[in-house]
Amino acid sequence: MNTADIKIYELFKNRFNEAEAQLVIEYFENKVDEKLNLKKDVFLTKDDKIDIIRSIYTANIIQFIATIGTILAIIKFMMK
Repeated sequence: MNTADIKIYELFKNRFNEAEAQLVIEYFENKVDEKLNLKKDVFLTKDDKIDIIRSIYTANIIQFIATIGTILAIIKFMMK
């Protein structure tokens, strides 16, 4: 427990009994964890960023190769 948890716990402990105060604190902690897990998919991790960059470069290289192939095919057709 950090100092904020202890202060909140003491506040609830003065108002409720010790078991009820602990239950309230656990409830809030579970709610925060639940919200964090819901938002976790939205966060971008370093590995996700690397995967996205790798995918973009791969797509660009494939597109570049296709463009060069098309240009070479057009040049070959024009030479005939």
